[in-house]
Amino acid sequence: MGLYPLFADLTGLPVLVVGGGHVAERKTAMLLSAGARVRVGAPALTPALLQQAEEGRIDHLAGSFQPAWLDDVWLVIAATDDHELNAEVAANAEQRRILANVVDAPALSRFQVPALVDRTPLTVAISTGGAAPVIARRVRETLETDLDHALGPLTALAQKYRTRITQRWPDMAERRAFYDWLHDGPVMALLRHAKPDEAEHVLLDALNAPASPSTKGSVLLVGAGPGDPGLLTLHALRALNRADVILHDSLVSEAVLTLARRDAERIDVGKRCGGRHTQQEQIHQLLLEQAQAGRVVVRLKGGDPFVFGRGGEEMAFLRQHGIPYEIVPGVTAAVACAAYAGIPLTHRDHARTVHLLTGHGKESMDAMDWPALAQDHQTMAVYMGVARLEEFTQRLLEHGRRPDTPFAIIENGTLPQQRVISGLLHELPARAKEHAIHPPALLVIGEVAALTHDHAWFGRLG
Repeated sequence: MGLYPLFADLTGLPVLVVGGGHVAERKTAMLLSAGARVRVGAPALTPALLQQAEEGRIDHLAGSFQPAWLDDVWLVIAATDDHELNAEVAANAEQRRILANVVDAPALSRFQVPALVDRTPLTVAISTGGAAPVIARRVRETLETDLDHALGPLTALAQKYRTRITQRWPDMAERRAFYDWLHDGPVMALLRHAKPDEAEHVLLDALNAPASPSTKGSVLLVGAGPGDPGLLTLHALRALNRADVILHDSLVSEAVLTLARRDAERIDVGKRCGGRHTQQEQIHQLLLEQAQAGRVVVRLKGGDPFVFGRGGEEMAFLRQHGIPYEIVPGVTAAVACAAYAGIPLTHRDHARTVHLLTGHGKESMDAMDWPALAQDHQTMAVYMGVARLEEFTQRLLEHGRRPDTPFAIIENGTLPQQRVISGLLHELPARAKEHAIHPPALLVIGEVAALTHDHAWFGRLG
């Protein structure tokens, strides 16, 4: 194992940091957060350390290192840029049997300061024994994405009621099952929703109930973004790792689905053949059945659930049937695809407003305010409009939109096969036909669309 892992309680104990530079400043901040009484020994201090000394938060030992600085301290960190001085500090600490760490010198150190993932009171420490701190940092970055921030308050709540939990479930297997429920059930969900009082009430109800709490399923309505897995939010990634079953649209990329739990069941509920209402009802029933079976269900939608994703209907259905749910927003296609094509949806010189529209279905087309949409200096981002490009163009021109208004069609936006076709409004249908544009594709109309010529940075221009 090499090093013996240890979490030290330094509350109220004197510790010494030798050095007054920026490295010493970082080490001091960490020790202060652990409750230690920090002494910083150095001829001069950084402005931040000097302010802490003036405020009485640290003690400044001015001047060059003296062995007497080590009197009654519990550990010492040597953080100067003088190798000989650091070695002297370590040697004096060794004689007094005081644990010492010398920054960037593992051979001189009796302990290493690990990389931390802080979910107080839960703390995860990562160490390579000083061999490769950068690798420890990369591992920490991975854990930061995996570990839910609600784990901190959950651990604090479990700590608060630990004695009562042990008394309520003296059998270890039953107690373990309760902690699983605590982590996977409504308590954790409420903490994730920033509702600590409600979470505590649910925990107390479980402690006072005659039987163990039953596992109840839940649904997460999750936005998968437009396709590039790098655009997933941390909440979306964590949801995929919690899922027992995933109901996903056909537009959700395989690259995103591979990030899910390996044993999660996948159900493709993509709406083909026009997205009939009966298909949406089938999705509702699947959500209900899977949640009532006690499973964690992720309803994974391309883009954002609440932007032409019918997430509002599914949310209302779940609430009507008493199914707990969470909403995880996603990066919607208009924002992401336009950005990947080098098109700002708003621009001080070209676009004052943005309209998010759907060209899916005649009802959507008839409901649009065409005179308003025909005004200059605004951007239209049209979802699901490939099949109605000719009608869309005709209506805009009929209501006065300038024929030379720029457009851009972004096909397979954010994916490796992305391509952008651009031109002027009057030639839109012909250009789309010439290049055989197919869904998924986002249409952007407005002065900003012309910027793709100079600013496109991803994929290819048609």
